[in-house]
Amino acid sequence: MSTIGEAARRSGVHVETIRYYERSGVVPRPARTASGRRDYAEANIRRLGFIRRCRDMGFPLTDARRLAALTADAHANCPDAQAVAEAHLGALRARMAELRAIEAELAALVENCSRRACPCPVLEKLEEGPDRGP
Repeated sequence: MSTIGEAARRSGVHVETIRYYERSGVVPRPARTASGRRDYAEANIRRLGFIRRCRDMGFPLTDARRLAALTADAHANCPDAQAVAEAHLGALRARMAELRAIEAELAALVENCSRRACPCPVLEKLEEGPDRGP
């Protein structure tokens, strides 16, 4: 059994994040000692590490929670886990395409700035407002 500090160190999840995960039901609340301190079992620490790795891969917390629930029977639940991962992969690819478009637009603006164009292309574009272009 481990304290919250030890659980944080071993799982790679910050103490405040662990408390948040407990409040929001992402991970079960650990047992308490007689003095009221959290007492993390090995399973709690493994679950925290699992959630951290999901978050490192960009999974939203709801998907991380869903994937963690599927670990009870990893073989039988593999198709469900694959579906969650495929949906996330699609979202990542869409976001990457958006970022590439933004990168191209910003590179063009920076190139125009290097020509000392007036008014400033970067500031002019940013002043256009949210309803224009990517």
